[in-house]
Formats: sequence, C-alpha cells, structure tokens
Amino acid sequence: MTLDLPAIRAAHERIRPYIHRTPVLTSSRLNQASGASLFFKCENFQKIGAFKARGATNAIFSLDDATARRGVATHSSGNHGAAVARAAKLRGIPAHIVMPSNSAKVKIRAVESYGARVVFCEPTEQARETTCADVIAQTGATLIHSFENLDVIAGQGTAAVEFLEDVPDLDLVMCPIGGGGLLAGTALAAKSMRPNIKVIAVEPENADDAAQSFREGRV
Repeated sequence: MTLDLPAIRAAHERIRPYIHRTPVLTSSRLNQASGASLFFKCENFQKIGAFKARGATNAIFSLDDATARRGVATHSSGNHGAAVARAAKLRGIPAHIVMPSNSAKVKIRAVESYGARVVFCEPTEQARETTCADVIAQTGATLIHSFENLDVIAGQGTAAVEFLEDVPDLDLVMCPIGGGGLLAGTALAAKSMRPNIKVIAVEPENADDAAQSFREGRV
C-alpha cells in the first residue's frame, strides 16, 4: 500500500463503525498558564482506552478473508494486545497475544476478555519476538506489529484527521512517541491537511530513548 492521506482517510472509513470519534477538550486554566490556546484529543476515551484500537482495527479489517481466517498474532504488554484481541473478535478470527510474564494483571485480563489466546514469555524484547515468531510458525497467523505495519500507522493517523477536522486552525501538534506508529500517522495526516503545521514528538525526560536515538542518528 501507499501510505498517504487518502490511505488514512480510507482507514478512517474502514474503522469508523468500530471506534469512537473521541472528543477534543479544552482548559481555560491551562490556557492561562501556558499563554496559548490548548486543545486535547482525548484518546483515553477510545475503545480499549487507547489510540491503539485505531491501528489494530484497520490492520485486521484490511486483511483478505483467506489470510484473516488463519488468525492474527502480536506481542504486547498491554494496549496493543487488547486492541488486536478486540479487532479479531469483531472480525470473528483467532488472535494469539504474546505477553511478558510480568505484564500487569489488568492488561492480561483485558486481552483475555476479548477471547484471545495469551502466550506468556520472558520479559525481554528478544523473548517476545522469538515466542511470537514460534506462534506464527505453528498457527499460520499474520503478525500485526504495533508500529512496523503501514495499515497500523494509517489507522493511528485517523486521530489526527479527526483532530484537524474539529480544530482546523491548529498550528502545532504535540504527539507522544513510543514505537513511532502514532507519530508517523499523525505527522503524515497533519502535514498533508495543513502543510505549515508543526508536529513535535514528546516523551518523558527520564525515558527519552527516542530523543537519544535522534541525536545519535541510530536506534
């Protein structure tokens, strides 16, 4: 697929029946404190409680029927796993979610509540990837990666489309960065809809791996 604004708009139409159009809220007190007009796109009100419902739903509903019947798999310690499990349930296909053994119990229960099979592994990135690869080899399931997937990125970008439809004169968007899927979709959508807008990636000061990677030019 070509990842562009039409792809993100197509993703929005595809997932519209299965997600919330989340509200944009404001705060006069924060406006006064910052000296700016701030708008908050509240994806905490999204299905499964996070924006990840968008990307996982788009990726799973983009699969052809033959591929979908073999099921989907991913590795996740929480929200992406729940998003994949929910989307798979909506489509009526199997989901296999690899989770670290130290995952929060509430996250495990959320994944299980959607009927997914949970496979536990050691709490390392290598163990997650290896275990997930084994599950895929055994089941024929399709990997739905949390960010290295164009359909996931397109789905995440739908939040920015809604944001700019609701607040079309935004001049700056601050977007959290983890794996980069939300940031990639947000930047593409925002810059396509409003070329002069600035998009800034943000992360905690004491967990600034993306900033370090950016400065050093390597992951």
